[in-house]
Amino acid sequence: MFIDLLDIGVAIERRTEICIIGAGAAGITLARRLLAAGHEVVLLESGGTDYEAGIADLNHGANVGMDYYPLADARLRFFGGTTAIWGGRCAELDPIDLERRPWVPDSGWPIGWQELSAYYDQARPLFDLPEWRPHMEDLAQNGLAVPAFDETRIRTPFWSFDARFNRFTFDSCADLRDHPRCTIITHATVTGIEATDNGRAVREVTARSFGAGRLTISADAVVLASGGMENARLLLASRSVMPNGLGNDHDNVGRYFMEHPHARGGRIVSGAAWQLLKLFGRRHRVEGRDVAALIAPSVEEQQRRRILNTSLTIVGRQPEDARQFLGMKVYGGLKHGVPPTRLGRMMWMGTKKLAAFAQRHIDPLRPWLLHRMGRLDVTLLVRAEQAPNRDSRIVLDRESDAMGMPRIRLDWRMSDLDKHSVAELATLLGEELGRLGLGRVEPASWLSRTDELWRTDPLVSSHPIGGYHHIGTTRMADDPRKGVTTRHGQVHGIDNLYVVGSSTFPTSGWANPTLTIVALALRTADHLSASLWKRRLMAERPHIRMAVGQ
Repeated sequence: MFIDLLDIGVAIERRTEICIIGAGAAGITLARRLLAAGHEVVLLESGGTDYEAGIADLNHGANVGMDYYPLADARLRFFGGTTAIWGGRCAELDPIDLERRPWVPDSGWPIGWQELSAYYDQARPLFDLPEWRPHMEDLAQNGLAVPAFDETRIRTPFWSFDARFNRFTFDSCADLRDHPRCTIITHATVTGIEATDNGRAVREVTARSFGAGRLTISADAVVLASGGMENARLLLASRSVMPNGLGNDHDNVGRYFMEHPHARGGRIVSGAAWQLLKLFGRRHRVEGRDVAALIAPSVEEQQRRRILNTSLTIVGRQPEDARQFLGMKVYGGLKHGVPPTRLGRMMWMGTKKLAAFAQRHIDPLRPWLLHRMGRLDVTLLVRAEQAPNRDSRIVLDRESDAMGMPRIRLDWRMSDLDKHSVAELATLLGEELGRLGLGRVEPASWLSRTDELWRTDPLVSSHPIGGYHHIGTTRMADDPRKGVTTRHGQVHGIDNLYVVGSSTFPTSGWANPTLTIVALALRTADHLSASLWKRRLMAERPHIRMAVGQ
């Protein structure tokens, strides 16, 4: 069933088994899994089925820390969420990303790699990804010259790419709309998560539209799936019973905000520009799939140098002090200047496909020639892991939006470890390229400056600040003093409130988060389903409850 709250001019009440707040990749995945397990689901979405400027205004907030994207543009508020314009990059975290690293403060996940890996196996088919993972040997077999990096020093992780740009949009979710136990309600902006008097459970969820439509939902379980910023905002703003917000007894909600920050790490000079650009500066086809290779430090080097699992690519980019090419200006204008309506997204996707086609069939000739002409550097494009930082956080502002909800203030902060990791990776790569006779690395000048913690470079990426990855604001931890949610995504101290999404990640790791978001959504769905079935069984068969009590 599909309901648009904007079309309803009255207040309505609904009772359901599970209420999911947010129809992005996490919420949609969770809904499908729970429906398959026999549950009833109401899926709430603040926006409609396409971009609307008035709804997008609800995202406005203040950046009070490091420079960040305007918050109104940092995520999309309509069915399908930000995946409507994502680049399709899929990658798994490494085992070390989940481990407690003594040199990385507040690192360590409460779950292990084997458990997460089992859910990766289930998540990959949801993106039409094969069971095999790409390796450098695959590119060598395709005739590419692959550097003989010392594997105890450098590793080469890969992205795989989802070929579908619209996998989670409204048009692609007919299975949910037609399901007899699923109700989708759009234009339903949640304005309160009301707890019981003792704060041990959620009693009801309230939502409203820009019109007269009002909604009150009572549910056996409520799941927040609204992204790293909104999940924290909703918990902090739900203060009717808990004055500091739900799940915030230890002042952890909103803290540890992380990104995958981008930067210019340096350039390669007097090197094998053609070979390196051909290998790392573009995508490759392996068994009919698009893949791309990156460079990262080995586990041994991370431990020895006490650095993060930061990665980089080798690409042709204009020098730091150059004037931006017209083509990049046009692409950036389409990407960031055109509203992301259905038509705007089609224009951007068409441009992206054209660029990918040109890259596959022309590169590395184009960047190599421009490099020979002195117009492009062979650049180290950094896509960094950011260390957990308790002072990097989201808080509520005094200003409210059109729905009466407090806007957010983002205080994004980085640390010396983030910068140190980039500098060490550049040094490490330089050592390996020198050993192989493939060139010399000149680290970026900002890496040696004591007065500069990070430098954003608009010429190095169409996303110069970071990947639009909002990570960590409701982190999972076994100890409620160190996190907001349990290992299963349940908010500590609240029996029927859960969170899914990258906000639960304790660390950001090296990889783009979407595949991990979906894997963890499947895992939380399985746990929640088992809990609900057990609760139902005990309610229907009191003698079982009595036996358990004995």
